[in-house]
Amino acid sequence: MTAVSHLPGGDTSTPLPPEPTKPRGRAVPYILLLPGIAWLTVFFVVPMLFLLSQSLQQGSLEQGYRLTGHVQTYVDALKQFYPQLVRSFIYAGLATVLAFVIAYPLAYAIAFKSGKWKNILLVLVIAPFFTSFLIRTLAWQTILSGQGPIVKTFQWTHLIDVLGWLHLVNSDQLLNTPFAVVMGLTYNFLPFMTLPLYASLERIDLRLLEAGGDLYATPFTAFRKVTFPLSLPGVVAGTLLTFIPAAGDYINSKLLGNTNTTMIGQVIDGQFLRVLDYPTAAALSFTLMVMILLLVMIYVRRAGTEELV
Repeated sequence: MTAVSHLPGGDTSTPLPPEPTKPRGRAVPYILLLPGIAWLTVFFVVPMLFLLSQSLQQGSLEQGYRLTGHVQTYVDALKQFYPQLVRSFIYAGLATVLAFVIAYPLAYAIAFKSGKWKNILLVLVIAPFFTSFLIRTLAWQTILSGQGPIVKTFQWTHLIDVLGWLHLVNSDQLLNTPFAVVMGLTYNFLPFMTLPLYASLERIDLRLLEAGGDLYATPFTAFRKVTFPLSLPGVVAGTLLTFIPAAGDYINSKLLGNTNTTMIGQVIDGQFLRVLDYPTAAALSFTLMVMILLLVMIYVRRAGTEELV
């Protein structure tokens, strides 16, 4: 903006100093974050600090507990229960991979091929949530029972021998085996994988696929170069939503497994409610949460989601 002054010597233009920029709504994003920050503080940060404090205490129910900074509790807990901790991450990883293998074609079909059946298929995906988690897991006891058609089919096709070679079953039965636990985890958390994948796939502009075809890309090449990269935010979200709860689950290992398939969630439950060893239970809970947070941070950083969304 300039000011023109008419002087005898001629017209000159004198630039005016720029107007100071007024911060417009700079505080609005932070104000909008306050409810979420308060929620995380009350229901995540505070419980985590409480677990940390409880894990460093010594005492008993009769004498009470006092904070002594007893770090040896972590060493003893990990030394005793590290197999269950490692097993939990292995089972959760297997369930996440299986859920992805099942959910991606399903989400792809719903997003691109379902037509007028799209809404019905989405309802069917979330229909298991209408039944309690416990009832759904108990149903798998009947599905995998020794006299059921699933077991007979596996025996007839010798798939049960393959599972035995992979150490997922111990005999000719599917129930009370690692296979049953992984299948239960996969089934129960499958919607958590399917819905984020569908949301990402459904947002893809079909004109991009048409452009790929115009450039002589085969359907597989278009999928590899266009569809799958654009669906990576859904892949990241789905794997996190599946892996995190599966790693801490204890219902499936308790109802579908045996003493050799115990997961860390089952151990924590026993330490809290039956053994009443609160410091050990708190140490295991805090360790599990820290390990999951570290894995999530590494995974998200490696996935580069900030460049995908």
